[in-house]
Amino acid sequence: MTDQTLNAIERLAETKNERMAKNLKKRYAKEKRFQVYGIVSICIGMAFLAMLLGTIFHGGSSSFLTTEIKLTINYDPDVIGVTDLTDEDQLKWANWRGLITEALADRFPDVSGRQEVRQRNALVSSISEYAIRDRLLAHPDLLGTSEDIWIIADDEIDAVMKGQTDRTLPESERRVTDLQFSLVDSLEAEGEIKQKFNTIFFTVGDSREPEQAGIRGAMIGSLYTLVVTLLLSFPIGVSAAIYLEEFAPQNRLTEIIEVNINNLAAVPSIVFGLLGLAVFINVFHLPRSAPIVGGLVLTLMTLPTIIISSRSAIKAVPPSIREAALGLGASKMQMVLHHVLPLAMPGMLTGTIIGMAQALGETAPLLMIGMVAFIADIPSSPLDPATVLPVQVYLWSDLPERAFVAKTSGAIMVLLGFLATMNLLAVFLRKKFEKTW
Repeated sequence: MTDQTLNAIERLAETKNERMAKNLKKRYAKEKRFQVYGIVSICIGMAFLAMLLGTIFHGGSSSFLTTEIKLTINYDPDVIGVTDLTDEDQLKWANWRGLITEALADRFPDVSGRQEVRQRNALVSSISEYAIRDRLLAHPDLLGTSEDIWIIADDEIDAVMKGQTDRTLPESERRVTDLQFSLVDSLEAEGEIKQKFNTIFFTVGDSREPEQAGIRGAMIGSLYTLVVTLLLSFPIGVSAAIYLEEFAPQNRLTEIIEVNINNLAAVPSIVFGLLGLAVFINVFHLPRSAPIVGGLVLTLMTLPTIIISSRSAIKAVPPSIREAALGLGASKMQMVLHHVLPLAMPGMLTGTIIGMAQALGETAPLLMIGMVAFIADIPSSPLDPATVLPVQVYLWSDLPERAFVAKTSGAIMVLLGFLATMNLLAVFLRKKFEKTW
């Protein structure tokens, strides 16, 4: 081989190496750009998520505080019109509101005139009289005496204390008058108005008055609905997954069932609500707006998710586990129940909890079965009328009072807390029961 040939071969090798280096450099550059695109996408998504959560938390944090006014209540029998607290006829016509009116008149004796008195009386909640009634009925010995108690303020006064009312606006453009501002300032200077943790928000049901509205009814309704959903969807979904994966013959009928399960997982949730309305209410005549019906509807909606995730968990079990169990003399049922099912259980639980979290956030199917009704009472069983947290958010978001805006965001915060807890529970159960092989 001549020197000229060797030089040509070397030049070709150098050219090939240069080309390979350029291609490798371009490939690395593309990978780096792809990584940058991914990081930018994640940052944009996190920014929008932070913006959403910041908006919710900023608007809902005030719902966990309430404003109370200190008044000296004189339980005068002449004002109430009651001399015997055991007489139902007297209690029926009792003037409980008069006690608050008298207390406000004693606290602000300089306020006169029909319009000014109406503005003064509007400082406290319109249903605070029921709290006074309940206290007097619980302590009959207070009749004829007086005491200092804290009474819930009106929602507009509550907004003033939270800095949500613009004082610079003309009086005609705001719902709080100049007189009410001066009365609030007087109470604040004397320490007779304060903010405290809003226990009412978690201990009572819905109300038309925002300062008296709570989410306990919706929370109990969500709990009953999820319990019914879990008791039905988990055993049915796991049993269906085990049958389809381990026992069902591979024929046309099985293929049709599998296709329908996959299609049902993508069906809009409102369709399940229409099915529940047509079957459970119109055919079986179950009570409307009851958690039992909501649980049945959400069971139909979550079953495809649970079946698909359970089948994936069963498929993830190595075939060697099955072969070893059968080789040692176990029947197919024993192999499934004693070996495959325990190893697949973490994945099944994870899929079930994720499906339950999805059910907790659903609104559309529950609207179709009447769970959108205004219900102030706390349900005591799955058969009682109730609502759920997502529907409560929907109801409050449609009300005109400004205070319900904060209530809506507060309910969303509670709902997000439940969802986060359920997802953390799914991770915990997966780690706890997960086995390696």
